[in-house]
Amino acid sequence: MSASADGETRRRGGRKAFWLALAGVLAGGLILANAHLVYVAIGSQPDCVPHAKSAGEAGGFRAARPSC
Repeated sequence: MSASADGETRRRGGRKAFWLALAGVLAGGLILANAHLVYVAIGSQPDCVPHAKSAGEAGGFRAARPSC
């Protein structure tokens, strides 16, 4: 095997490792972002706010099923 062929093989392996590492970092970022969204969605409970209790009251919207 010549020196140039050995260098080319090494270069290709380096590129492949770079792209695999980049794909791993991106996949890890997506997994962490989704885990954070699930954590926030489960862990947060909005406080009660004043809202219309009956249809047509003050011309505003009302909650479909108010929790308070």
